[in-house]
Amino acid sequence: MRRALGPAMFLCAATAGAQDSATVRVTVRLADGGQPLPGAIVRADVGRRPLGATTDSLGRATLRLPPGRWQLVFSRVGVQGDSLDLAVRSGQDTTLAMALRPAPLVAPVELVEPVVVSATRSERRVEDTPLRVEVVDEEEVAEKAAMTPGGIAMLLAETSGLRVQATNPATGAAGVRMQGLRGRYSLILADGLPLHGGVGGLGLLQIPPLDLQRVEVIKGAASALYGSTALGGVVNLVSRRPGDGEAYTALVNQTSRGGTDGVFFGSGPLTPHWGWTLLAGVHGQRRQDVDGDAWSDVPGYRRATARPRLFWDDRHGRSGFLTAGFGAEMREGGGVVPSPLAAGPAVRDFEESVRTRRGDVGGVARWVVPGDLASPLRGAILALRGSGQTQRHVHRFGEARERDRHRTWFGEASATLPRAGATWVGGVALQRETYQAFDVDGVDYAYTAPAAFAQADVDAAPWLTVSASARVDAHSDYGTFFSPRLSALLRRPGSAWTTRLSAGGGATAPTPFVDETEATGLRALRPLRGLRAARARSASLDVRGALPTPLGALELNATAFGSRVRGPLQARELPPGAAPRLALVNAGTPAVTWGTDVFARLRVDDVLAGELGVLGTYVFLRATEEDPRGAGRREVPLTPRHAAGLDLIWEREGRGRVGLELYYTGRQALDDDPYLDASRPYVLVGLLGEWRVDALRGARVFVNGENLGGVRQTRWAPLVRPTPGLGGRWTTDAWTELAGRTVNAGVRFDF
Repeated sequence: MRRALGPAMFLCAATAGAQDSATVRVTVRLADGGQPLPGAIVRADVGRRPLGATTDSLGRATLRLPPGRWQLVFSRVGVQGDSLDLAVRSGQDTTLAMALRPAPLVAPVELVEPVVVSATRSERRVEDTPLRVEVVDEEEVAEKAAMTPGGIAMLLAETSGLRVQATNPATGAAGVRMQGLRGRYSLILADGLPLHGGVGGLGLLQIPPLDLQRVEVIKGAASALYGSTALGGVVNLVSRRPGDGEAYTALVNQTSRGGTDGVFFGSGPLTPHWGWTLLAGVHGQRRQDVDGDAWSDVPGYRRATARPRLFWDDRHGRSGFLTAGFGAEMREGGGVVPSPLAAGPAVRDFEESVRTRRGDVGGVARWVVPGDLASPLRGAILALRGSGQTQRHVHRFGEARERDRHRTWFGEASATLPRAGATWVGGVALQRETYQAFDVDGVDYAYTAPAAFAQADVDAAPWLTVSASARVDAHSDYGTFFSPRLSALLRRPGSAWTTRLSAGGGATAPTPFVDETEATGLRALRPLRGLRAARARSASLDVRGALPTPLGALELNATAFGSRVRGPLQARELPPGAAPRLALVNAGTPAVTWGTDVFARLRVDDVLAGELGVLGTYVFLRATEEDPRGAGRREVPLTPRHAAGLDLIWEREGRGRVGLELYYTGRQALDDDPYLDASRPYVLVGLLGEWRVDALRGARVFVNGENLGGVRQTRWAPLVRPTPGLGGRWTTDAWTELAGRTVNAGVRFDF
């Protein structure tokens, strides 16, 4: 929270000094108890010349500042950050003190614009983190909640460098690909916990975004932070916390394609130290045959979800929360195959359905170690995290039934020790994942992986911050995985530009869940044998800064990235007549991806009494892998080489917003498609309007148009195959929209 000098800080003395600069001496203490805070970062920032210092064992830091107005920003792991405006006069030194309060548990510090991220464990401001972390803030989350209130798929799909790829058009299952790596390498966390499990392609469609404060995204191998399931990257969903008073939100939404959503979020205090939040939703969708070929282009579903949370904070450095989640869904798709439009034998009914029942529990406890100045652990932050998740599915592929159960158990203990110029982290973890198939043999697994990890973030110089982390996992079936990561942040004092370098590696154990088996089921798969863990290395170079323009500061970010995965799993078709028809093998040559990711944003004030935001993105991606048919190498299917986006959003504070979105997707290589070898380029157009209506007690009415140009894959080629394809599937891959133009409208009540 930005503020001028007040009760928590005071000026003590002013003395004469040099004529061209002044010395600012700062003492930082804990508000409750007054103990000095070592390792607190003090940054002086006017947007163009950031300067900084770190407090010593007595909580003291010194900065030498030129005359002018400066914003001093205070941050440290385990406390709430703060800031103040300070006028520095030539030759006049200043002494001041700042008192910081212990941080709440889940929603780390939010300052004026900077955000302290939790996905990197050290919980530094995103500007001070050597590892690049992209943050989707609460405003963007609210915008996407008005577009798709039933899931986070669109929220992730419109994040640069991420692609939400359909894995089974019949049921709508999808996975998130990061920088060209397949969806099975991506890990989704909720407040740092694996509450949504690590498998399956429906999770993105079943997580309502209404209770999210922000989303943190780490691209590239993040196994050094979160283990083998984070080989391609991490998406951390950070939940909203209760405030000082009760608050409630209710949202109702209806789509032109027969979809209905009703979502409720409530929060509030129970006592001065306890608080609660509750998310609940019901969602439905009618099956839609858009192109009239007797196959459902839009699957139907009925779903109910609930997630209560309980928070505790004693205001003295001890805090915790508990959460539980429940969900039930019935999803139906498919239809009549072969298509009546295709030549072949008499038609027969072929329906696909998935019934899901899931539940999870999780919790985190954290406390700051008290003590005197001589204690080596004074100020250390101890944390315990744990969760359990289970889900059952009943899949039907025509007459075949596949029942299964997934379970994930997770526990972690860690210690964070902030000291002058460095933050040290160490801990141990244990994760167990099990899968049991009741109707298919040879695909069950039960993996246990105890692990130890360490991390150090060091401010080596005013222009250099280095982060090194490593993790060792002792996998029960595939041996020991060593996952290192080294990152560096370079910024020249007086410059608004920063450079980040990062490189890391990791490994992941094989499971039967690949893109192909999402569409065919496991009955088409030969029992797993002779497989080994896939191992990856990734690296990135990121440059970020701002340029002045007549309209305002233009924020720019450009990233070059690359990854190499050795021994990736591939689904290969067995000789004709074999049953089952698919086998999983490790590819003999690596899968390689590389490319660039460019982001630009401009905010223009005083446009029609509001603010205009312009956001542009461009991604170039080259991804190749071994051709499973033995024909050398090929482009990874469903990976566009070029993708670009342009967002224009005008907003008037407290009243509403209007947004226009344009997204271009280039050519994609296709696999096992009898109609096309490559997809067609296409542009999606979206338009969003949201406005506060005082006559409805301040409710917000929204109307959103998706794919207004009517792009639809079946305008170019059928979705249904004339004969069964790889593994017996009846559809081609979905490389663009299947539903065509869709409009949704609704109302959001905040009270």
